[in-house]
Amino acid sequence: MAEMVGVYVGSDLTRYGFPNGHPFGSDRHDAFWNYAVDLGLDRQVQTLVPQICNEKDLTLFHDESYVKTLKRKSVDGSGYLDYGDTPAFKGVYEASSYIVGSGLDAVHRIMRGEHRRIFIPIAGLHHANRQSAAGFCTVSDLGILIQALREQYQVQRIAYVDIDAHHGDGVFYSYQSDPDIVIGDIHEDGRFLYPGTGFAYETGTGNATGTKINLPVMPGSDDEVFFSSWGRLEEFIRQFDPEFILFQAGADSIIGDPLTHMEFTPKAHGYAAKRLCLLADEFCEGKLLATGGGGYNRTNIAHGWCEVVKAMIQAG
Repeated sequence: MAEMVGVYVGSDLTRYGFPNGHPFGSDRHDAFWNYAVDLGLDRQVQTLVPQICNEKDLTLFHDESYVKTLKRKSVDGSGYLDYGDTPAFKGVYEASSYIVGSGLDAVHRIMRGEHRRIFIPIAGLHHANRQSAAGFCTVSDLGILIQALREQYQVQRIAYVDIDAHHGDGVFYSYQSDPDIVIGDIHEDGRFLYPGTGFAYETGTGNATGTKINLPVMPGSDDEVFFSSWGRLEEFIRQFDPEFILFQAGADSIIGDPLTHMEFTPKAHGYAAKRLCLLADEFCEGKLLATGGGGYNRTNIAHGWCEVVKAMIQAG
C-alpha cells in the first residue's frame, strides 16, 4: 500500500469554494477528478477520504484571535476575511478545516509509512498568514503542516517548492528567518501580479539568508523558461538534504489562466512532480506531499494536476 499514490477526493473538499462566480469556485475539485477518472487514474491510486481538523490544529500556525474571527464569520457568511479578495461564506470555517484536516491526515499517513506520495487537489493555500486570510486563502494549511511535521514528528529540514503563478508569500514571510525551511518558488514577477513580492534578492533573513530562492519570471514565460528556472531550483534544493518535501502545484501558471499571464504547459507540472519524486527518494525516503494550489481555468486544472498525479504514479 505504501507504494500506491494517495489522492484525497470527496464532497467535503468541494466545500472550499467561494460563491457568486468567484474564480475559486467549488467546481475546481470535480474538474480535476472527472478528468482523472476519464484517464483511468482512479484505478491507479488509493482514494482517501477528506478529514476535518479541530480548532487546536488551526492554532499550530494561526493566532487564536484569527481562528475565532474565522469561526464568527462562518456563521452568517458576510463580509471579507481580508481586505477584499477573500469573502466569507456560510460554513467557511468547516470548509477550511477539511483542507487542513486532510493535509494533517496525509502527513500522518506518510510519516507512518502508509504512503510515500500523496496529492490533495484543493489545498496549498499559500497566501494566508498567521493573523489573516489573503488571496483566496482562508488558512495556511501549509504552515500548519510544517508545524505538525516539526512538533509531532521532529522533522527538522523541510523543502517547500511552489510553481503557482503567484508568489507563496504567506509561507515565505512566515519562515524567511528560519534556516530549516528551504524554499524554492517559481512565479510570475511581482511587478505584474499579486501579491507583488518574491523578488530574486529575497533569499531569507538573518541566519536563514541563502536558504530560500525566488525565481520570478516575466509575463508570457513558457516551458523553456520553466525548465531553465527549474534546473536552478532543483540544484538549490539538493544542497540542503531535506527530510520532507511539500509541493504546491498551482495550475494558474499554465497558459490560458484568466488571472495570470504565464504560458507554461501541463508538461511543466508533470516534470516538476517527477523530479521532486526523485529528490524525495534520494533524500527523504520518498516523503512527498503535493497540493493543487491555484488555477482558475478548469481545463488547465484538470490537465496540470493529472500530470502531477501521473508523474507520482510512474515514479513508483
